[in-house]
Amino acid sequence: MEDTRSVASLMDSTSSKIQQLQKAFAELESQRAVTLNLKWKELEEHFHGLERSLKRRFHELEDQEKEYETKTRKAQELLEKKKAAVEAKEKASLERLQKKRDAAMFTINSALDKYNNAPISKPSIGERWPQNAVRDSPNAFVADSIADDNPDGTVQDVQISPVMGNFEVKAYPQLLKLCGDMDSTGLHKFVSDNRKNLASLKEEIPIAFRAAANPASLVLDSLEGFYPMEAPSADGKKDANLLGMRRTCIMLMECLSILLSGLGLNSLSTVLSESVKQRAKTIAEGWNPLLETLDMDACNGNSLEAHAFLQLLATFAIVSDFKEDELLKLIPMVSRRRQAAELCRSLGLSDKMPGVIEVLMNSGKQIDAVNLAFAFQLTEQFPPVALLKSYLTEARRSSSQGRPGNASPAVRDEFNERELTGVKAVIKCIEEHNLEEQYPVEPLQKRILQLEKAKAEKKRATEPTKPQPKRPRGAQPRVSDNNNNNNNKTGYGRVIPERYPQYVYDNRPFLSGPIMAAQAPPPPAQTYTFSPAPAHGTFYGNCYQYQAPPPYFH
Repeated sequence: MEDTRSVASLMDSTSSKIQQLQKAFAELESQRAVTLNLKWKELEEHFHGLERSLKRRFHELEDQEKEYETKTRKAQELLEKKKAAVEAKEKASLERLQKKRDAAMFTINSALDKYNNAPISKPSIGERWPQNAVRDSPNAFVADSIADDNPDGTVQDVQISPVMGNFEVKAYPQLLKLCGDMDSTGLHKFVSDNRKNLASLKEEIPIAFRAAANPASLVLDSLEGFYPMEAPSADGKKDANLLGMRRTCIMLMECLSILLSGLGLNSLSTVLSESVKQRAKTIAEGWNPLLETLDMDACNGNSLEAHAFLQLLATFAIVSDFKEDELLKLIPMVSRRRQAAELCRSLGLSDKMPGVIEVLMNSGKQIDAVNLAFAFQLTEQFPPVALLKSYLTEARRSSSQGRPGNASPAVRDEFNERELTGVKAVIKCIEEHNLEEQYPVEPLQKRILQLEKAKAEKKRATEPTKPQPKRPRGAQPRVSDNNNNNNNKTGYGRVIPERYPQYVYDNRPFLSGPIMAAQAPPPPAQTYTFSPAPAHGTFYGNCYQYQAPPPYFH
């Protein structure tokens, strides 16, 4: 601005400079010492032209400066608005995160309080508890001295410390008896009968395990029949009973892990004794060859067999007895299971997760890769939005391969159904991990509507049309309506019209009735009559009824 003011002041002083120059020129002419070729008028016009050119250029520069200032001001306002919007979104995200954190902490603290401060019922005769359970932890129930006398993990009869208090299973007291009796078969049946309340069962089974003389052996007993002896390679997906039994086995091993997580080192080594570990290792070695026949693509990341094997290794701490590479090959078979991340941590495979995620990406399981990337904080190395877009691209490519001319209608329907399932899975993943700002779901929801509409239209087009009932041809029989129609005083029946309107001359009284019957002559005795039946009865070809004349007598 100072430069602009200086330029303007110089331009304003141009006139004074011209006047001074005029005076000097006049002095020169007065001296007449030198003959000048230029006249003063030409010189004055030249300088005035320069002045006008400078002023015009100066005004242009001023206009450009104002325009630049306007654009700069608008840009600053836009930046401030965007900055405010980003700060508002950041604040909202922090508030949501804080709420989720508070809710998670409240849930964890509530569970810990309920688990640690659960009242313990006074044990009956035959129930077994350690003497120093209080010393190890509130949930510990095995003593060091017992470990020395019982290497197999069996807890002997001991006196309960009064400090332990009483515990009880509030919702399902039957669990205490089943665990106290070491009844694995009854425990399986009880869980199967109460499968609708799995959440409460998972809370109370770890507590009920404390009533068992040897909870680890009880869980190992429950694994009997996981692979039927008559058909070890039976498909659990086709057998509902086998499928439910395998799920129960996995849940019982998880509940035992919860119980073991609250024990001290001494109590833990007593429960998971060498004999118990050796028995679990024998079971795992028997299962391991059967897993080689599993197909990773067919499992679709939801294999109960692989999950049970890995859970067995994690629960009974026998991971070191098996090769790590073999375990890593099984992780993609359980990648869709909600316990996959925690299972990998329990197996000590956290540092191998980048390789597992790459395997999932290359096998078309990008959604499972995103879930593991969030679980192990690897989202910078594996961007979730890029993985989800890659998953949708592959799904759409598969759908495009099933267009008319390339495949049968059944294959096209399968591809479209696969794309519909994939889009829904992507939306669910976006909502679970709060990726709406990075990946809006509105276009995906529109795509779901298009696919569902096309599916409904195709279904309507392929449904067989329901045949319409054919109407009987010809006139319908007369239906008597004398009892119901009080207005009918003649005593004659009427014809209910079906397809054609009633003929107006159907009920002509002079062709029928008692009068005509009285006037008709009686037939002569022993006379033969010939009355050929009309081709259509007493109906014309147009289905209208007519009154037949009396028979012709010969």
